[in-house]
Amino acid sequence: MPKKLPQRMCVGCRQMKEKPQLIRVVRSPEGEVSLDAQGKKPGRGAYLCPDPACLKRAVKSKALERAFSAPLPPEVLSQLEAELERGAGDG
Repeated sequence: MPKKLPQRMCVGCRQMKEKPQLIRVVRSPEGEVSLDAQGKKPGRGAYLCPDPACLKRAVKSKALERAFSAPLPPEVLSQLEAELERGAGDG
């Protein structure tokens, strides 16, 4: 019997998807916001589909800022955009 994968909600499109399919953004206990490629960093996490439309929707609605109760640093936003570009090149 295959192992059941945990589900998480994308903050952009608000759809439930399997955790490994999503990109995790984390706010550490010290308040630093960064990307979490491994999904293991401690702190508050928010998940985003690897789709530029979801990122655009999340930024427009300020969903990531609400998830972290903190502003999203511009360098994290540029890292997310670069990650999505890299993912789009693979598909």
